[in-house]
Amino acid sequence: MSYLETTHDVYKQAAETPDVGLCCTTTPIWQLPGLDIPVIMQQMNYGCGSTVHPRDLVNDPTILYVGVGGGMELLQFSYFSRQKNGVIGVDVVDEMLAASRKNFKEAEELNPWFRSEFVDLRKGDALNLPVEDASIDVAAQNCLFNIFKEEDLKRALEEMYRVLKPHGRLVMSDPICDQAMPQHLRDDERLRALCLSGSIPLKDYIKMITDVGFGTVEIRAKRPYRILAPGHYDTKELIYIESVEVCAIKDPMPADGPCVFTGKTAIYFGKEEHFDDEKGHVLLQNQPLAVCDKTGGALAALGKQDIFISESTWFYDGGGCC
Repeated sequence: MSYLETTHDVYKQAAETPDVGLCCTTTPIWQLPGLDIPVIMQQMNYGCGSTVHPRDLVNDPTILYVGVGGGMELLQFSYFSRQKNGVIGVDVVDEMLAASRKNFKEAEELNPWFRSEFVDLRKGDALNLPVEDASIDVAAQNCLFNIFKEEDLKRALEEMYRVLKPHGRLVMSDPICDQAMPQHLRDDERLRALCLSGSIPLKDYIKMITDVGFGTVEIRAKRPYRILAPGHYDTKELIYIESVEVCAIKDPMPADGPCVFTGKTAIYFGKEEHFDDEKGHVLLQNQPLAVCDKTGGALAALGKQDIFISESTWFYDGGGCC
């Protein structure tokens, strides 16, 4: 049995019998006016973060969500879309698609604004999405891509890039691990399916995203997720896993490489009203400006004693400068 077949079986069982402990997110569930999420959807929230960000969801976007789970994030996306087939949900597990359809009926009873027809559920594979080229404004996946081995992860990212419109957004949440994951754990198909041993270092995760062509990457959040401890897992040391929320934007690739925002900020505190590096970056007196890592490095390299560059906070919420 391949690791993808093991994954299929794990989530088939999770669809038929909700497994509350399968994934665990410390990201609060959105509380929005008129949005009432069925308990069953919350129990089947098999993600490690959130991919629903209101600032991504303006101007009636067409939204794609891969790996539907119990349908919770599909419902949340529909809150902002509210149009027939405005949200496309893709899953390879028939039982998960059936569970989502059932859960949508309960959501209709709790939310007068919601209609099941807002969501177009499709049987499909993340490696061969049943979606047209350049047809999606916002694509999302939650705790799915970390399951894939490297070649399959590359293919899944390429598929998301293919279906996005220019400047479209790929919003993702996945576990990451900056420690070396023992190979025998990586090869454990069930641990991989449970969103544990497939975790890769954040720098590798970002590189895979930019290698397929995304010109801008935002690290929106990074949080503690799991510990693989001796006695519970076949490891001699504690392995610390975090979850990360990322937005990759299908912007043109800059000539000097991608713009990656990790929460760095530049502050000018010199004698003048502002500082202009004559490369498009103007720092006002004592006003913080979020900068990508590339720009932060370039400003630091100037050697000016009156410019402060913060460390990465790993929490970025827009408004920055490349």
